Amino acid sequence: MAFGFGAMIKKLKASPKTIVFTEGTDPRILEASSRLLASTFLTPILIGNPEKVFESAEDAGYNVRGATIIDPENYDRFDEMVSLFVELRQKKGMTEEKARTLLKQPNYFGTMLVKMGVADSLLGGATYSTADTVRPALQIIKCKPGYKSVSSCFILVRPSASGENEVLAFGDCAINIHPTAEEICETGIECADYGKVFGIDPKVAFLSFSTHGSAKDPDVDKMREAARMARERRPDLIIDGELQFDAAVSPTVSRTKCPNSSVQGRANVFVFPDINAGNIGYKIAQRLGKFDAYGPILTGLNAPINDLSRGCNGMEVYSMAIITAALA
Repeated sequence: MAFGFGAMIKKLKASPKTIVFTEGTDPRILEASSRLLASTFLTPILIGNPEKVFESAEDAGYNVRGATIIDPENYDRFDEMVSLFVELRQKKGMTEEKARTLLKQPNYFGTMLVKMGVADSLLGGATYSTADTVRPALQIIKCKPGYKSVSSCFILVRPSASGENEVLAFGDCAINIHPTAEEICETGIECADYGKVFGIDPKVAFLSFSTHGSAKDPDVDKMREAARMARERRPDLIIDGELQFDAAVSPTVSRTKCPNSSVQGRANVFVFPDINAGNIGYKIAQRLGKFDAYGPILTGLNAPINDLSRGCNGMEVYSMAIITAALA
């Protein structure tokens, strides 16, 4: 299956979803919401004061009539929300007073809407940092069973001469600055599984400046160990590492450097040793390789919650909303 929004939209039409936008007055969010409201497969829930939301929409020239607008200052289930939040965080010393203060913040309020089943998914971060999206998600939604960390995946798409799109998955390019071997292992597994959603038949390369022991360094050992752990946890996946990038993507180089590699120079899921390499790598692919980059898609969470770049535009918000909701 080639990458495209058609399959995701078809899935959402068969089972319509809702998505929370935590920045309900932002013009980019309003543009995306207006586009979604013209369809019937994904209903936006905008966080904010209704008068201010409609005023901002009118100023920006977008019609958001029909959107659900929820104001944290006037929500009829707010007491219920506070009680649940205190229960979730009681071991961390959460009090009702502190909960009421935090839940007035759109990122916490929106995340609780997902936890309570009011919404299926959430997209935020057009005006605040990734940490401000991830923190409430970790505190409220928490990690999937068996996972200890949240990571990220970028889906990179480029048309090829055959007419099919070339689709790759990169991780982690946005969350963990100095990940451990276990965190890198989880990133690789999650990127492989998320890649399947976008039509990738995953062949996973754990990247390094070394191939199968050609160099010695603790960072090399970390990537080799991460690959070993991933193979042990998911024997159904094709995984190899540590691999240099050329050995991961060139069958000719692979035959020379690592003739017994299970990936055989045909990797399409790339796991980076740290955020420096990952962030630089995906931006090189985007700017010089002419790939379209979708993400970061947050992985390891119990519900689909995703982060926007503060430099995003309305079309990117619309695309990420479809991706996020399709993962619900």
